[in-house]
Amino acid sequence: MAKKSIGAVRVLLPLLAVLVPEEYLCMAQDLSKTAIPEGLVARKTAAAPAAVVCFLEGPAVDAAGNVFFSDIAGNRILKMDAKGAVTTFRADSGRTNGNCFDADGRLISCEGSEQGPGRRRIVRTDMKTGEVTVLTEKYDGKRFNSPNDCCVDAKGRVWFTDPRYGVDRTDLEMDVEGVYYIDSAGTVKRMLTQKEIDRPNGIAVSPDDKTLYVIDSHPKAGGNRKVWAFDLAGDGSLSKQRLVYDFGKGRGGDGMRVDMNGNLWVAAGINKSRGNPNESLEVPAGVYAISPGGKLLGLIPIPEDLITNVAFGGPERKTLYVTAGKTLYRFPVEVSGFAAYPPLDRK
Repeated sequence: MAKKSIGAVRVLLPLLAVLVPEEYLCMAQDLSKTAIPEGLVARKTAAAPAAVVCFLEGPAVDAAGNVFFSDIAGNRILKMDAKGAVTTFRADSGRTNGNCFDADGRLISCEGSEQGPGRRRIVRTDMKTGEVTVLTEKYDGKRFNSPNDCCVDAKGRVWFTDPRYGVDRTDLEMDVEGVYYIDSAGTVKRMLTQKEIDRPNGIAVSPDDKTLYVIDSHPKAGGNRKVWAFDLAGDGSLSKQRLVYDFGKGRGGDGMRVDMNGNLWVAAGINKSRGNPNESLEVPAGVYAISPGGKLLGLIPIPEDLITNVAFGGPERKTLYVTAGKTLYRFPVEVSGFAAYPPLDRK
């Protein structure tokens, strides 16, 4: 019987090759090293983005666990509730980039001018009434470049950065890419310029309110990819600039937050080349935990470009939300994050 079975298989194999469609016979192949289809496309053909319809930035979390985050390309602010449902919070965001909450639970937003024209101002939203207040839109009579990120200190001052990353700079009214604060009286002061910072991006204040951190990220040849620290005095003045971390020639930091121990959580890096010969791949995309003294504590990889910003939320503020490309990521952490709002729940 065994010999008859073997003979039957030998007879059937040629028939299977005829009866079974070719595509099914190929399904078990290892496709990881499949070459470009010869003669159908050029040998070095690679897909390129035809349209960018979503580019996420600026997460901020309220007391109810709602996460507000910007879609710069879509010109909107989205809201994800505690159950994971995503809705549009603001349909016309003025190209909002960074967001944060002040101590009263009002949403501060940096309306920028990247990936399309925006309103180039700082606004505050009363989350109870929906009223939007313009905090500032000009400095010395000139419109801001493209407000990028913000934070709030213990005195209620709103700190924000104002770079311009877009290629088109024809509409700029000032030649300074600076760091500013708005005090409780509404007075705006420019605190840092190119004397201290090449191109300011992410910004954060330490839990003890004594240190201001600023990400300096410029993709040009020789541009800074650094995180700086400044002593922050009670009157808002800055001194003793010092280097915290240098990302070298890779894509430097974008946004950041700090935890209750004072560690920095910095969104930085890329996974694939952007075609910039001045930018290496030595900094993979992820969230970099860095001590106040500049020691790299570790990296949480993020599998998507471009990683942009982070925010703490959830119970005890022990969830880190990360915006990257078209996706909002999250992961648990074992230390509470620092934020002006909401109050830390340690129950």
